[in-house]
Amino acid sequence: MSPSYPFRLGTTSYIIPADILPNIHYLAGKVRDVELVLFEVDDGPSNLPPPEQIAELFTLAAAHDLTYTVHLPLDLRLADDGSPRHASLDKARRVIECTRALEPWAYVLHLDGRVVQVNPAPEALQTWQDQAVQSLEMVGGWAGGLEKLAVENLETYPLDFYEPIFARLPVSRCVDVGHLWLDDYDPVAYLRNALPRTRVIHIHGIAERDHRSLAFAPI
Repeated sequence: MSPSYPFRLGTTSYIIPADILPNIHYLAGKVRDVELVLFEVDDGPSNLPPPEQIAELFTLAAAHDLTYTVHLPLDLRLADDGSPRHASLDKARRVIECTRALEPWAYVLHLDGRVVQVNPAPEALQTWQDQAVQSLEMVGGWAGGLEKLAVENLETYPLDFYEPIFARLPVSRCVDVGHLWLDDYDPVAYLRNALPRTRVIHIHGIAERDHRSLAFAPI
């Protein structure tokens, strides 16, 4: 019997050099959650599982007390004219529709804030926040609830960058400890405030880049 923790330890869907389904067969019984890393390149490759694979993934989860989280493929944003016609939203919807039958624990996502990193003027920041809220409301509707969306903190952004979004919407957090380490922030201090809304935690080593083995954790 596996140890009982008040959380589910997991990993990503690319541990062995194979597609998603062989990875889930390999990981079933070893972890309690798998984050599905999905991609869809325009006029190129896609690893979105077809319906028969989704059914098998569901069966494996039921047999092994396994849950899934899903990482949306692109940083979310509206189009430049403020309309919802943007590839990040189109792809988010397709990924959510593809994986809905798996009843994911969370949809992890990034918010694209690069425009206000370049131009942090108050008016531009307010426009970005309003558009981020609109994007999340749309995606939350597809996902079955805003609490299913876990907004991930990213490196190079101020610690409080997403706080106005959390104040306006009941979305969840994905706390990425590796990103905090990259920016030389204290993850424990950050979690004291963030934990009540946190649905997913990412932890990884950082060496010369992030997403390395925990052997490279700076502790």
